[in-house]
Amino acid sequence: MLKFDPHKVDLYKPPPDSHKGQNGKLLVIGGSKLFHSSVFWSADVASRVVDIVHFISPENENNEVVRKRIKQKFWIGIVVDWADIEGYIQEDDAILIGPGMTRTDETALIVDLLLKKYPAKKWVLDGGALQEVDPELITESCILTPHRWEFEGLLKRSDLGRSQGRTLSKKLHECTILLKGPVDTVCQGSRCVEIPGGNPGMTKGGTGDVLAGLVAALYCKNNSWTAATVGSYVNKKAGDELYKKVGPYFNAADLVEEIPKILRIFNEHL
Repeated sequence: MLKFDPHKVDLYKPPPDSHKGQNGKLLVIGGSKLFHSSVFWSADVASRVVDIVHFISPENENNEVVRKRIKQKFWIGIVVDWADIEGYIQEDDAILIGPGMTRTDETALIVDLLLKKYPAKKWVLDGGALQEVDPELITESCILTPHRWEFEGLLKRSDLGRSQGRTLSKKLHECTILLKGPVDTVCQGSRCVEIPGGNPGMTKGGTGDVLAGLVAALYCKNNSWTAATVGSYVNKKAGDELYKKVGPYFNAADLVEEIPKILRIFNEHL
C-alpha cells in the first residue's frame, strides 16, 4: 500500500482579499445527555480552520442542562436551534455529524433522515452516527472516520465480513474512509494510502473528536480525499510534536492548540 506524500497535495489557502464566510462554513451536529463535552473538541478545532462554525445538538432543545453548557462552552461559534437545522444544512459547506451522539434509535432516525434527504451534501460521519447509520444511505460525498471497532460494525452491517477498506469503500458508493489506528488508512474506492505517526498520547479521550473536526473543516474547501489524508497527517504530526515536548502526557485540548501550528508549516511547504 502507498504511503501518503504531503508534497503532492493541492490544499486550499485563504486568499488575501477573502471575506467572512468565503473560507468555509461548517455545521457540527452532536452531543447527548451522556456525552456533552466531546463534540466541543470537534467544533473548537474546526473554528481554527473555517470562518464560521454552526453548532447544533438534538439535546439542546429539551434538556436545559445541555443547552446551558453549550452556550457556556461554545462561544467561538454560533449555537443554532434544532428547528432550524435544515436551513443550516443547505447553507453550510460541510456537515460533521456524530461526535458525542449515543447508540440509540433516536440517533439512527436523525442520521438516516438527514442523509436520505441531503445525499449530495458533504458529510463527515463520526462516533454515534457511524455506529447507527444505514450503510445504504452512505454516498460518495461522505467521509467516514471509524476506529477499528466501528469499522468492523460497518463491515458487518454491509454484509462484507472481514475485509479491507477499499472493498468497503466500493460497496458504500465510493465514499472516503479514514480508518484510525497506529497507522491510519485512507481509502476511496480502489485508492488507498497509509499515514504513519502518532504515539500513546493519542489514545486520550477526545483526540478522535479533534480529528473528525479537523477533517470536516478541511472538507469545506477541499475534496474528500484531500480532507481525509491531510487531516490524518496533520493530526498525527501535531501529536508527535507534543510527544517531543511532554511525552504521552497531553490531551485533546493540547492537540487543538498544536494543530494550527502544524497546518501553518504544512501550507508553507506546499
